[in-house]
Amino acid sequence: MTTKYPRATPDRAPRDYDDIPGTYVMDGDHSRRGYALNMFCMSLNQEANRDAFRADESGYLDAYALTDDQREAVLQRDWLGLLRLGGNIYYTFKLAIFDGLSMQQVGASMSGIEAEEFQQMMIDGGRPIEGNRTIADRGAAPAQEQH
Repeated sequence: MTTKYPRATPDRAPRDYDDIPGTYVMDGDHSRRGYALNMFCMSLNQEANRDAFRADESGYLDAYALTDDQREAVLQRDWLGLLRLGGNIYYTFKLAIFDGLSMQQVGASMSGIEAEEFQQMMIDGGRPIEGNRTIADRGAAPAQEQH
């Protein structure tokens, strides 16, 4: 998915945290945007729902008022896209568990690296702050994150 996900919109003023790369704060706007997506993920708590989703993923998603981008992110297992589109990490991880993935595997996928490399990065204290403090430090416009 190559969609850019603008943080500030005409009906929403920019927030201080909009300029922090990779930060998706579950404020009111983000929560409203992701409500249907998060309710889909929560539905996977029930075995009957997991069975129905396993049998027909696309058909199962029809029961939820997902945007086209959210639907595509679910079907493609675009973990970072799910967060950008309003997903809460605790809810979207239910989909990862459904797929048999660990949090390290999902984190590695979101970071564009292998799970072992991600694990070592976490052991070493995480990603360095240099170049990751603000989007403006990268020379990008703060209202839209660059990846």
